[in-house]
Amino acid sequence: MISSNDLKPGLTILVDGEIYTVLEASQNKTARSAMVVKAKVRNVRTGSNVELSWGGGEKVEPAQIEKREMQYLYDTDESMVFMDNETYDQVEIPMDRLKWERNFIVPNSNVNISSYEGEILGIILPDKATLKVVECEQAVKGDTATSASKNAVLETGLEVKVPLFINQDEMIVVNTNDGKYSGRAK
Repeated sequence: MISSNDLKPGLTILVDGEIYTVLEASQNKTARSAMVVKAKVRNVRTGSNVELSWGGGEKVEPAQIEKREMQYLYDTDESMVFMDNETYDQVEIPMDRLKWERNFIVPNSNVNISSYEGEILGIILPDKATLKVVECEQAVKGDTATSASKNAVLETGLEVKVPLFINQDEMIVVNTNDGKYSGRAK
């Protein structure tokens, strides 16, 4: 058990059978009342954000999230199939739980899968992903009155704005938090 005073962003806790990741935590202490700890948290299973509060020093149960590296193999009609690199066990995760993550994962790439007591929670994306441009608009010379960017479609189907000098079949780096162009791949 950990003290509610020690809550900080990134910590995973268990409250009433639900797993939450702490997004932000604050402590409020006035002269007349006892300390109150408030935390904005995200439900790991549903993705919804809520605010929870505790008295100062109350005990909170930490959730031990396991991370395993797995290789993305292929898609079925409604799920994505991953293989454990050590045991060769295969795991299927429904596609509707991986809507955003699918934009950054290509077959045969390694990803970290998070789980809690055997229950698969999802994929932990790296900060940046290297993807291939499969379709790209042609740049028009002198067309810089607005921002100098054009639309590009990546191998996963994600559409991003890229600088004019990026061409089809180039490898680019994309930020996985917002899906924006970050640079050319080296």
